[in-house]
Amino acid sequence: MCGIVGLFIKNPELQKNLGKYLSNMLIQMTERGPDSTGVAIYRDPVELGWTKLTLLGPEGDYSWEGLNRNLSAIFGDDYELNLQCDQAVLKVSTDSVSAQTWIHEKHPELRINGAGEAIEIFKAKGTPAGFVENFNLGSFHGSHALGHTRMATESAVTTEHSHPFSTGADLCLVHNGSLSNHNQLREELRREGITFQTDNDSEVAAGYLAWRMREGDSLDTSLKNALSDLDGFYTFAVGTKDGFAVLVDPIGCKPGVMAETDDWAAMSSEFRAIATLPGANDAKIWEPVPSRIYSWSGA
Repeated sequence: MCGIVGLFIKNPELQKNLGKYLSNMLIQMTERGPDSTGVAIYRDPVELGWTKLTLLGPEGDYSWEGLNRNLSAIFGDDYELNLQCDQAVLKVSTDSVSAQTWIHEKHPELRINGAGEAIEIFKAKGTPAGFVENFNLGSFHGSHALGHTRMATESAVTTEHSHPFSTGADLCLVHNGSLSNHNQLREELRREGITFQTDNDSEVAAGYLAWRMREGDSLDTSLKNALSDLDGFYTFAVGTKDGFAVLVDPIGCKPGVMAETDDWAAMSSEFRAIATLPGANDAKIWEPVPSRIYSWSGA
């Protein structure tokens, strides 16, 4: 079933509250997805020439000291590693491709949740309330974020299978629904050089968008093409460095609600998540029209 939420803060004075608002929205989605929880937060862009990676350690006690030593030997003081539970945010003075290649070669035990200039992706098994507490999510600031609560129906309950999925720089996707042609599409995308870490159909959707945008399409054009290339029923929320977009399949099988005020724009699988936001009673509220793309951007 799953629950998805998205929040774009238009009022800079409220960006300090992004984590608090997102936490409340996620907890309202517990009944739609108690198996795992994940978020993509856009904040603190790195300076030119640097890259930010979010890394997931293997299950069990994992020592990050080996990674710290190797980073210090290669980059000296030109890196920063901040731990969040069994995950870490690495900021390093190299480009995204080089940073990811280095991690894959030197520390294959680590998974890369996301990479780019501003994105940070955290995900874990368990309820939204537990996730919010363990990651101290309420303290996070930022410009915008996506969140997902998962009820696993087609793949294992693991942290790796949790949303969001990211297959391009600062690009991520959360998904409520199911794709019917994801196995065939996954093989086609692999031939185009897109790599996948799981068998989840949502990761294929993320990979498809990353491929279209790599080939020169805008996000809107990529989503328009998805309407004909992706078979199934879905509500997508897609994050980029500058904002996020929402797309519902042509039939509109999955629930979704959108709202906007002068201070923020939001979407969720159910209104009760949006109702936790300040000023929700005065917001413009509507259901997304099937096949129509909605987007917000700070650019």
